[in-house]
Amino acid sequence: MRGYDKYAYEPFAVTVDLAVLTLRAGALHVLLVERGQEPYAGRWALPGGFVLPEESAETAARRELAEETGLSDVSGLHLEQLRTYSEPDRDPRMRVVSVAFTALLPHPPEPHGGGDAAQARWVPYDRARPLAFDHDRILADAHERVGARLEYTGLATAFCPPEFTLGELQQVYETVWGTPLDRPNFRRKVLATPGFVEPVPGAARLTGGRGKPAALYRAGGAAALHPPLLRPSREGRPA
Repeated sequence: MRGYDKYAYEPFAVTVDLAVLTLRAGALHVLLVERGQEPYAGRWALPGGFVLPEESAETAARRELAEETGLSDVSGLHLEQLRTYSEPDRDPRMRVVSVAFTALLPHPPEPHGGGDAAQARWVPYDRARPLAFDHDRILADAHERVGARLEYTGLATAFCPPEFTLGELQQVYETVWGTPLDRPNFRRKVLATPGFVEPVPGAARLTGGRGKPAALYRAGGAAALHPPLLRPSREGRPA
């Protein structure tokens, strides 16, 4: 553009933040780091950091995840861009715009702190707050995004064994959504959704109850669920 002067605008930095969620011992957990430097030294935060000049935001996100938590080669990790956070006062150092990512990671290893993170750990979602910066908001938005992905995709099957019961699948939904589901209704909806799951012929698993062994299923081939498996609070709303 003719007459454009890049020095007429105050420079600002771009960072990435990662809200990585997993299921551990039947509860939803989030990956957090303890900040080793100011601002907010000693406070817990989402892993993340500054985007380098030669990096894309996703490249920076994967690098920061590896540097701060040691999770560099994680099977099943799929980062999804969540949104951009750009409030002028979100970082006390300077104007910082953050590109946030979220992921629901199955069977993760134990993290360890590195870079400018004093330590890293999986923390139960309901005990994760308060966090540094605006990370409470980012985490809440990520939780909502992951909950929505369970409604419209078969993502929940990735957090079950290769062959699973419908009870195990239901537990994933109940854990992420934070609400109990009616078992017969859940079973009916899952089996009525084309391509969501498929039965494993002749296979069953004892579940510890007095009834007959539960049938086993595996993930189907559907990329999207039609109709969606809506949360109870959303049932009856227009799709």
